[in-house]
Amino acid sequence: MRHFLFDIIFTAVCFVIAAWWGYSQGGVSAMLMALGITAILAIMEVSLSFDNAVVNASILKGWNEFWKKIFLTVGILIAVFGMRLVFPIVIVAVTANLGMIEVVDLALNNPSKYAEHLNAHHEEISVFGGMFLLLVFLKFMFSDKDIHWFGWLESRLVRFSKVDAMSVFVALAVLMVAVGLVEETKQAAILTAGIWGILVYLGVSVLSALLEGESHDDEVVYDTKGNVITNTAGVSPVILKGGVAGFLYLEVLDASFSFDGVIGAFAITNDVIIIMLGLAIGAMFVRSMTIYLVEKGTLSEFVYLEHGAHYAIGALAVIMLLSVKVSVPEIITGLIGVTLIVWSVFNSIAYNKRHANK
Repeated sequence: MRHFLFDIIFTAVCFVIAAWWGYSQGGVSAMLMALGITAILAIMEVSLSFDNAVVNASILKGWNEFWKKIFLTVGILIAVFGMRLVFPIVIVAVTANLGMIEVVDLALNNPSKYAEHLNAHHEEISVFGGMFLLLVFLKFMFSDKDIHWFGWLESRLVRFSKVDAMSVFVALAVLMVAVGLVEETKQAAILTAGIWGILVYLGVSVLSALLEGESHDDEVVYDTKGNVITNTAGVSPVILKGGVAGFLYLEVLDASFSFDGVIGAFAITNDVIIIMLGLAIGAMFVRSMTIYLVEKGTLSEFVYLEHGAHYAIGALAVIMLLSVKVSVPEIITGLIGVTLIVWSVFNSIAYNKRHANK
């Protein structure tokens, strides 16, 4: 309970604000509506981002206390206010050629127009985030892992673990397919957004390599308790140790996950205040779940949990890329992620029972 005590208090405060905001807009009925939508958005955010918490935990478990605190303080401010409030405003300001103050006024006083501007560039945002998440998934799939969930597939992909360019090659091929799905007038924008998604992922990797200095690929990495960390996520030892590169990697990863939730929230309501409150509650719980998974050693107990999270990331990436052509309901996206993670937990329990008898 202690892991989620602050989240419960934060949730109560957000609900009070949502109630006040709804009542000020239209009395008791509007207040109840605001509370209901805030709850729905919070649940949606948690369901969509649970796999994010698992992947974050796989990286965060090797960090020292200082960088864990940075992730939970500065990181949560970026996640809640940066990605859930400031980022959509910046997107509208840039794409609609409006000033920031003008966009804020639009969000508060004309939310339908604000949502219209944001949704007009849904494809570019989805492709940018989709390409970043796809590379996270591919890096995991092509990494040399000790344990395979779907052995028939993963054991065959291991042979590509020594080909550094394989993930980027596949990602670029998928991007070209996505570009071909949209009308010609949008292809340049989609291609540019996808390239930027790849560049941001590679940029974080380059930064981690520069900070790594003289480290070698076969370096053994230890956590704060002296346990060996298996680089199953396919990220560099520096990111697994924490520091600037690790912090940036997790923030960009979180940003990529939040794209889908922010855009999808406007399908439920155009009220930017309610959207921020609902998604902020979800983001806080996801952060706490990350720490809970680290401190309880859940990833070690459920050996396939990290696999399930990465498969969920891959599914989300594909859905985000397909959204340039086909609209996929948020409930479907969330259910796919939850199903894969629950499936991996049950398979992990079965795995532990088999090996306990040996």
